[in-house]
Amino acid sequence: MIQPRLQLDQMTPRQIVEELDKYIVGQTKAKKAVAIALRNRTRRQQLSAELRDEVYPKNIIMIGSTGVGKTEIARRLSKLSGAPFLKVEATKYTEVGYVGRDVESMIRDLMATAIALVKSELQEHLKGEAEVHTEDALLDLLLPGSRKEGEAQGTDTREKFRDKLRAGDFDDKKVEIQTTAKGGNSAMEILGGNNLEEMDQNLGGALGNIFGNRKKKRTVSVKQAREILFADELDKLVDMDQVVEVARDRAQSMGIIFIDEIDKIASRNSGGGGSGPDISREGVQRDILPIIEGSKVTTKWGAIDTSHILFIAAGAFHVSKPSDLIPELQGRFPIRVELEDLTRADFIRILTQPKNNLLLQYRELLKTEGVEVIFTEAAVERLAAYAFEVNTTTENIGARRLHTVLELLMEELSFTAPEIPGQSVTITPEYIDERLKPVVADQDLARFIL
Repeated sequence: MIQPRLQLDQMTPRQIVEELDKYIVGQTKAKKAVAIALRNRTRRQQLSAELRDEVYPKNIIMIGSTGVGKTEIARRLSKLSGAPFLKVEATKYTEVGYVGRDVESMIRDLMATAIALVKSELQEHLKGEAEVHTEDALLDLLLPGSRKEGEAQGTDTREKFRDKLRAGDFDDKKVEIQTTAKGGNSAMEILGGNNLEEMDQNLGGALGNIFGNRKKKRTVSVKQAREILFADELDKLVDMDQVVEVARDRAQSMGIIFIDEIDKIASRNSGGGGSGPDISREGVQRDILPIIEGSKVTTKWGAIDTSHILFIAAGAFHVSKPSDLIPELQGRFPIRVELEDLTRADFIRILTQPKNNLLLQYRELLKTEGVEVIFTEAAVERLAAYAFEVNTTTENIGARRLHTVLELLMEELSFTAPEIPGQSVTITPEYIDERLKPVVADQDLARFIL
């Protein structure tokens, strides 16, 4: 099978930014930095083997308040790039052995993502073949023995049945099929423990084979049988050795790991002599460092070299700053991008411009109840003004404030919508003032509700 080409191969940095613009307002500097980093990976693939190994990814730190678009940029990248992508929280790796996770687990998770991605791509190419096999299996159930050679009449009948099967004439007919009952998970649950990922890696799924994969007979309709058999046939056709090989190469050369909340593991008193919590934070940084520098991590699919995985870190850095990270880790993130706080004009654009924006979501949700909601231009401006004011006077949570403000605004209408089908409701500045002004005016109330 041919290794599927990544969509990103054909995209210029400008096109990547334009694609991100459909979903994220502003933050052009961050989008450009990410677009260049992604394009450089495609450029690296075209270098000679000797030089390719020497070109390391230019890792990025995105700095900005919560709700300005850091995570959203990463989330959209994962859909856009077609590369294995993983988002992790840096705080998951604190106090390993108590509540934290082994840092190397991020590489195992990335590889699992790559396996699922490549398997899905290869299955797309095999769907036609799997459908033919599924049809034949169903015909064997409907016409036992009809495949025997030298029986022209049986072949003729089989083809007639095939036409009827495709037309859906047998959809409700019951057939008995054999399915695989996988019991491995329950066995693992019985064994329990906090480190199941390492246990699974070391045992290589042996427990699953011992406890599971039993054959089980089921009586289902032909329509259900088609779905079950199709999934089985698709699994049989996929060469897992090839999937693992392609996925490993994809994870190593094109993988992206987004480490969020990296400021939470930065030491806040870089002057030295730290306290217990700061020592714990520095320990997590030192655990992450070799993975970002480039090391081999053992997974159940073989060793993964992390040297050319792109790491994008993000944090608000309100209390700490990037220079509070250990020097070695700072050196591994040469690109620093500061994201700007959102303005009132940004809020207006966020409400109206992105594909599947918030106002569209509320309109479509209430349309299911037969209620048409219309937001006037002045109402959108008033909404943005309230969100901006609450962010200024209380905690600044960026675009997430629009969710809280809109939810309070639409609460009553969402509650009564099933009782007023066929009606049209226009949201005006007056409508907004009536519902939001009392809460915003009371600072204590605003802190609790908005």
